[in-house]
Amino acid sequence: MTDNVVPLFKDPTTGTYTLPGDTPDTPAAAAPDAVRPVRRWKHTARGLRAAVTSERTRTAARLVARHGLYVIGGTRITAKRAWDGRTGSRYERMIRAAEAAGNFEEAKEWEDRLTRFRAARHHRRMDLLKAPQDAVKSAGYGTGLTVGGLLVLGIVLAIANKDASWILAPINAVIDAIGAIVYVATIVWGPAITIGPWLALLALWGVGRQRQTAPQWALPAQQRDDSGAPITPSIVVTALRDLGIAPMRKAIKEMGDAGAAMLGPIRIAGCGVEVDVTLPSGVSTKEVQGRRRKLAENLARHEHEVFITLPTAARTVRLWIADSGALDEPIGPSPLTTDDTLKADYKSGRAPWGQDLRGDAALISLYQRMLLITGLSNQGKTAALRALALWLALDRTVEFWIADLKGVGDWDMFDGLATTLIQGPTDEHVIDATEMLEAGVAEMERRIQAPPGTTFPPLILVVDEAQVAFMCPAVGDDKRPYGGFKATSRYFMAARKIHNQGRAVNVLLWEGTQDPTDQNLPKLVREGAHTRISLALGTESQARMALGDKAVNGGAAPHLLRQGLDKGTVVVASDGITIPAGQASITVRTHYIDTDTASIIADRAKALRSGVITTHTVADPDEHDPLADILTVLGTDTRVLTQEVLKRLAALNGKAYGRWSFIDLKRVLDGTGAEPYKSEGRMVIGRDRLARVLANRPDTGSASAAE
Repeated sequence: MTDNVVPLFKDPTTGTYTLPGDTPDTPAAAAPDAVRPVRRWKHTARGLRAAVTSERTRTAARLVARHGLYVIGGTRITAKRAWDGRTGSRYERMIRAAEAAGNFEEAKEWEDRLTRFRAARHHRRMDLLKAPQDAVKSAGYGTGLTVGGLLVLGIVLAIANKDASWILAPINAVIDAIGAIVYVATIVWGPAITIGPWLALLALWGVGRQRQTAPQWALPAQQRDDSGAPITPSIVVTALRDLGIAPMRKAIKEMGDAGAAMLGPIRIAGCGVEVDVTLPSGVSTKEVQGRRRKLAENLARHEHEVFITLPTAARTVRLWIADSGALDEPIGPSPLTTDDTLKADYKSGRAPWGQDLRGDAALISLYQRMLLITGLSNQGKTAALRALALWLALDRTVEFWIADLKGVGDWDMFDGLATTLIQGPTDEHVIDATEMLEAGVAEMERRIQAPPGTTFPPLILVVDEAQVAFMCPAVGDDKRPYGGFKATSRYFMAARKIHNQGRAVNVLLWEGTQDPTDQNLPKLVREGAHTRISLALGTESQARMALGDKAVNGGAAPHLLRQGLDKGTVVVASDGITIPAGQASITVRTHYIDTDTASIIADRAKALRSGVITTHTVADPDEHDPLADILTVLGTDTRVLTQEVLKRLAALNGKAYGRWSFIDLKRVLDGTGAEPYKSEGRMVIGRDRLARVLANRPDTGSASAAE
């Protein structure tokens, strides 16, 4: 082993090692002494870096910076107070703030106060010019009176003690007292000179700490985390000041009251608070609305917990700020589930749909209003729409024709309640839904042509998942497509006709759709709705499709609702619901009614009706059997008024029976043995008679074929 060791030779001048035979200019290895200093520097640098970046160092740095800035901030505040007390700067700031707010009467009042302050200050300064002369006179008079008084006192004491030395005793006592005071002062003066500056520094630190003059980064973690803190005027003003709008920041800085004049009273509003903010000149409401997320963060809230709307006052925004986490709590159950005696009134009633953000009940009128509700998938659209239909079903005069183009049973409870119930997503179901709307158009036209003054019961046509109809590629025998958004589309044109004239005769269309686009929700259809409702959406452009430009420009923001977390929360633009003055929309948290509970409510609605036969397709008007159809609409009733039979026939097949009168009904029944007859003075049709006629009729085809 030792034979393999190669000796090294050290050059005494360079300190390098060389192999045998190498020249000194080719070092083989560096000396250990040359390496050690480099390693020491690296080790020292790493140690310094670790020390600087450690949490203890940063905590200590924040501590020093925080308390140092407290002193600096306290000095600034104290100096400003002293300057304000000695000059008219406070009045000038208030004048500028009043002018910025456009309150010129208040500005004039502050200007008058400034004039009076300057006049009083001038008088004080004039008095100071004469003060030395007056002081000398006062000192002379005071000294003379004091000495004279002491001499009189000494004379009295001398007479009393019969000793002349008492004459100067009071004066000597005063001199001794002055000497004692000077002696005490000489003892206290040194420590006072030493402690006084520190006491002044402590006072300045206290002022700065009270006003929190240190920046946020210097505060300890528990003080920086103010999430959920109560909303105060100073918090709102600070949030607005730090919004990143230069004119706003400058105006607040110039206001004598630190921006408090901008705020109205902070009012408790449901699970949060509400405050109106009058913006200074040069700041638009749109700028504030566009910074909703930053404003929410400045207020220590999430974006969905802050709503910005525009009240009636000009240059004013209304902030509603939720209590932290309050919007994640569910609201109470629907009155439909808690009050079994609740009834509906189509014309004058309002559906108890949910709660607004203030916690007040959100009641919506459905009278003669077309309705559109949209949103992303799985956000509670069907449940919200179905809740309105369930309430309206408690008015026995209302008739429903329903097409559910999802077809998963969400509307099953309306079987036996709706006259027509179509459920399924296929093209055949879209064709049935389209023919249902066309039958609604025929019924609408029949009502329009009725004699003036005729009143009609409400007919509600509901199409859920209407985007399936608009996107349907099916084409009819007449080469007209069922879907689409052009004038050739049968569904589109039927919806447009109902929108145009149906309201006047109580034929209304309610549509529910998801993820709106111009293709699956054409502009003319969405603008035909009187009540426009939106759940959470993906983009602002979709929000404008759902609610219209006016509502979105006024602060409506369904695209800012949280998908999956704000299920059932809707933004409503309608004159059928109470909206605060100046706003174009209102946010409502709807009551959720599950399918089982909805079935119970539907059973209550069915108990108010009798003889409703639900068809699951739309009859072909060219293939119908009047006698069989009459028996169908009689249902389980023993006898039915002829007027009611005509109404039920029109609902069953509007195209075939929509224009029928009593004469047509009598013509079909004459000679069959089931003719109308009087019961209690009114014409009726008996079910048993008609059933015997049909049972004895030979099976040779429909009655319509024989006509």
